[in-house]
Amino acid sequence: MSKSGSRIAALFISDLHLQPAQAAITAAFHRFMQEQAPHAGQLYLLGDLFEYWAGDDDLAEPFHQEITSAIRRVSDAGVAVYWIAGNRDFLAGDAFAAASGATILPETWVADIAGLRVALLHGDAQCTGDVKYMEFRAQVRQPAWQQQFLAMPLAQRKAIIAGLRDNSRKAHGEKSYEIMDVTPQAIADVFEQTGADVMIHGHTHRPALHTVDGKRRYVLPDWEPASEPPRGGWIAIDADGIITRHELDGSLA
Repeated sequence: MSKSGSRIAALFISDLHLQPAQAAITAAFHRFMQEQAPHAGQLYLLGDLFEYWAGDDDLAEPFHQEITSAIRRVSDAGVAVYWIAGNRDFLAGDAFAAASGATILPETWVADIAGLRVALLHGDAQCTGDVKYMEFRAQVRQPAWQQQFLAMPLAQRKAIIAGLRDNSRKAHGEKSYEIMDVTPQAIADVFEQTGADVMIHGHTHRPALHTVDGKRRYVLPDWEPASEPPRGGWIAIDADGIITRHELDGSLA
């Protein structure tokens, strides 16, 4: 139930960057999936749930089995689970969807939720000021590139991804927050193309509510329970169309 007493229509999370080395984040994810997700009609995973995804042939890895099983339990409980790829886990495919019980959506999706028209996306495609990243993104999202990459041995793919992650960390230290944030025009374009009243996305790790011309844009947080103060949380829409932002402990943000 929501704070208003209405049933939760939908929950939204992103940017957990789950990996075996981050036990606190994994534990927070499991708490959310056990205590919050089963009470919602829908659950939207809006990208970068995993720190990286090298391909569905890595589903046998124990940590990946643990996470996909947690998603599957929520799906089996009757919650409709939806997945939008992030910049770290865009290689999740049909086998992942079958294992987790999630429905994979296009990178921009419009959902009608409790009387609201909601545009859902990860958000990286709207960081158009980061020209180098946009060029890289255009390359790796091509089916031909993905087919060639996935044909490589899994160990080789993981080594390449590790190198890309190192390069990304170095590049982030040289870029301003403004360059790595979404651009106003890209956001305006999504609103115009979708006719949405509300937008929810992640990626930037800058949680907030932005209101422009009566349109509301909610940005999801990344998760880091061990930081001071702890970061993380989710967005909820209840059956009355009331949108709330929540901290990791469930309190209102």
